[in-house]
Amino acid sequence: MAENLLTDEQMRHFIVNGFVTVTTALPPAFHDDIFERTAVVFDKEGNPGNNLLPRIPEIQSVFDDANVKGALTSLLGPDYYMQPHRHPHYNPPGSKGQGMHQDGGKRWSHHTRRLLVFYYPQDTLVERGPTGVVPISHYFSTNEGSQVSPERPVSGKAGTVAFANYDLWHRAMPNQTDKRRYMMKFLYARMTEPQEPTWANKETEWANGTAIGPAEHQEMFKHLWNWHLGPKHSDSPSSPNGESLSDLISALNNTTESTGLRAAYQVPMFGEKAVPALVRCLHEESDMTRRNACYALNAVGTPAVNALQDALKDSPEHVRANSAEALGDLGTNAEPAVPALVEALEDESANVRARAIESLGTTSQSSSLAVPGLIKALEDTNGGIRRNAVFALCRIGKNAADAVEGLENLLFDENRYIRGNAVHALYRIGTPQAKSVLLNYLEGTRWCALTNRETTF
Repeated sequence: MAENLLTDEQMRHFIVNGFVTVTTALPPAFHDDIFERTAVVFDKEGNPGNNLLPRIPEIQSVFDDANVKGALTSLLGPDYYMQPHRHPHYNPPGSKGQGMHQDGGKRWSHHTRRLLVFYYPQDTLVERGPTGVVPISHYFSTNEGSQVSPERPVSGKAGTVAFANYDLWHRAMPNQTDKRRYMMKFLYARMTEPQEPTWANKETEWANGTAIGPAEHQEMFKHLWNWHLGPKHSDSPSSPNGESLSDLISALNNTTESTGLRAAYQVPMFGEKAVPALVRCLHEESDMTRRNACYALNAVGTPAVNALQDALKDSPEHVRANSAEALGDLGTNAEPAVPALVEALEDESANVRARAIESLGTTSQSSSLAVPGLIKALEDTNGGIRRNAVFALCRIGKNAADAVEGLENLLFDENRYIRGNAVHALYRIGTPQAKSVLLNYLEGTRWCALTNRETTF
């Protein structure tokens, strides 16, 4: 396991606030060089976008730094994945900044399966327009999240790296100086569901009797803490504190998102008794109600699996789609539902199929049961379904050895992210056949960072 892992205190900070920062051990001269190289690329060629890393390959040293690797391992597990999307953000002198926004949002899951990683190659004080984040906002899917707490600047010395939940509300703050500000954004993903703590964990209790973060959301924070600890430390909800189940179910539909979130993590105190009412909530027209019900069903855990599995055949369409998504968020706890999710791959609704495919990536990691259906999905004309199928096979990894030919066929897909994820899926499968296909592709598509319009050979 990587060294320089996050502490319990840092993990708690991340769970509550949605971000944590570290500083690399690289010397100042390294970051100065990256800053200058970036400026030259922007001036001569424009924004390199997803080609940022091959264009300035020295940036890889940031992600090989022990402090950065330790944070990524702590938050995503040791087999974390740098996804194909990356983007250098330029905040010019005198800029007015951005509006507050989410890159993710509305994913119907609070679990840490995706991270935004921000690298700053220059000293970035408040005046120079750092990234502003809203702590706790990653739990929210409405604009309420953008105002749930005061904005906090991610400022620091050159070499600061911030790790933010994919759903955290953030923006570029105004650059009040006459200096350029760059931030290199990378997207990372969790490949394996948590089985044990992957940080420097010493304490199993969430807060040891002391509230960390807003008191009304302690059950929510505790659930995320326990999820990171792994299934051996599953939720042990508190006893109902006088609130009735019916009142809490009604609160899931509250127009104030914070109230609905609180209720979503209070309902599991009633255990399996709450499941029928929560599944009925999936029939509601309100996205917020259904989303809160999914949070609650996940916090209930294994007792919710059978009811969600039955709902995969329900009507209307959104009930089936939400049931598939909720099972996926349960991860390995929903492994008994894998056959039902495989059956859902034949659903007439593309949305249901897409959600079932995505869910198989988290629920079926320990076997090849879902692989034949996912291979078939690789040929779907719907790009979203192909994308989800590639990523599910990526997570299944070595158990998806039969998918090599299907993945090879997608290495030249019209979607750049399908291509990129197919490469990592072949890497994770790791058989001689997969390695041969992968090396042949990479040799033919290798990119030279020294070649540009001024020096073509």
